[in-house]
Amino acid sequence: MGPRRVICVFVAVVYCGVVGTTEDSPSPAREITYNRDVAPILYKNCVVCHRPNDIAPMSLMTYKETRPWAQPIRESVVQRKMPPWHADPKVGDFTNDPRLPDEEIGIIDAWVRTGAQEGDAKDLPAAPVFPEGWHIKPDIVLTIPEFTVAGGSQDDYEYIYVPTNFAVDKWIQAAEVLPGDRRVVHHATVSVIAADKVAKKEEENAKSTAGEDKYHYRTDKVLHLRRDAPVVDDGCSSPDGGGVPGEPSGYLNIVPGIYLPGHLAEMRPPGYALRIPAGSYLQFQVHYSNHTGDDVKDRTSIGLVFAKEPVQHEIAQYEIWNNLFLIPPNDDNHRVTSCYTLPKDVTAVAYTAHMHFRGKSMTTEAVYPDGRHEVILNVPHYDFRWQETYFLKHQFLLPKGTKLVTTAYFDNSLNNPQNPDPSKAIRWGEPSDEEMMGFWLQFADPNPVNEKAAIAHK
Repeated sequence: MGPRRVICVFVAVVYCGVVGTTEDSPSPAREITYNRDVAPILYKNCVVCHRPNDIAPMSLMTYKETRPWAQPIRESVVQRKMPPWHADPKVGDFTNDPRLPDEEIGIIDAWVRTGAQEGDAKDLPAAPVFPEGWHIKPDIVLTIPEFTVAGGSQDDYEYIYVPTNFAVDKWIQAAEVLPGDRRVVHHATVSVIAADKVAKKEEENAKSTAGEDKYHYRTDKVLHLRRDAPVVDDGCSSPDGGGVPGEPSGYLNIVPGIYLPGHLAEMRPPGYALRIPAGSYLQFQVHYSNHTGDDVKDRTSIGLVFAKEPVQHEIAQYEIWNNLFLIPPNDDNHRVTSCYTLPKDVTAVAYTAHMHFRGKSMTTEAVYPDGRHEVILNVPHYDFRWQETYFLKHQFLLPKGTKLVTTAYFDNSLNNPQNPDPSKAIRWGEPSDEEMMGFWLQFADPNPVNEKAAIAHK
């Protein structure tokens, strides 16, 4: 998923705000102040990231911290850049949509245009209090052993296994992956793995040729697609849907949490939870990218929140990919598709779109067994620097036989300011300067879970 070096690129645009009024908007009759009017908006919507030692580049917890950024904040509000949200608002309704209502946008706009005054101290509400480093309050934290990331190590994939020591099955309502050192952790994916599979996995991961075959090769521990692998841009024209020959485009995974640039906690809706069986391990796949020049020690963690009410539906995930595309040099609008037919009834819970620097847009359409077509996710302006998972407000059934058709466009031209090198033809690969094309469907089994299993965590 790529080197860490890109994270600071968004420093100039990570301000709170989203939507806009215009320069000609009339000012309210009464004076708008930070303490009375603006701080409540920032506390509710922005400081979850804009606080000391968190993912945003500046804190907005106080007037003194906020005032120097007043004009850039307003511009981001007017241009609907922040809080970051990349899904088309006309497609889907999501619980974690952070966009500000017009009334709050107007308040920030008026505050800046009328001098960004502080106001009376007695009007300032109490600042929110957050657990150190977390955006949730974990019931348990599981942490990898200390790992030293060598200076200059720019693409290092490590697989680290941590025992849960759960004596009974646990049901997970929410989860968050917290990097031990944000300077060197580009991304981390945490998956559930059975205890009897760990030794074999560790043995495989220790081999420099792990994952290599006639379609893939490694440089150190990083996997790439061979240049002479078949080219299938239109995965839907292939019997494998975009997967390598003989393998389907989609596969099942149990993922309590992920860390990606800008990705916050995974919050499942009430009654929906992910099960970690007793005795399971957690596999931490951590992509390290160290540009500090010095050795850095990391202890990445995952925080888990147990379900506090009976669980009705069990969560899992399909990861659907095209792994065989080729993006020509200087192509500013290259089309790639994947297709996957659901093997059973599932209830849609959340979506994630994943590409790298050259990712431009992604749309997923459900083609139902009765022939109906429905766009279920549209990300018209994909941004690798801020990757959301979109949690549905209203879960719905995707029946067995539904085909998920994902269409992505890539910009491998000079017009793309994030493009590492438009002169290169690009194929699938784990580093960020190569590419990926993935749609992840977080789903639930429509059938209710066994009642005894659902309360086993208590």
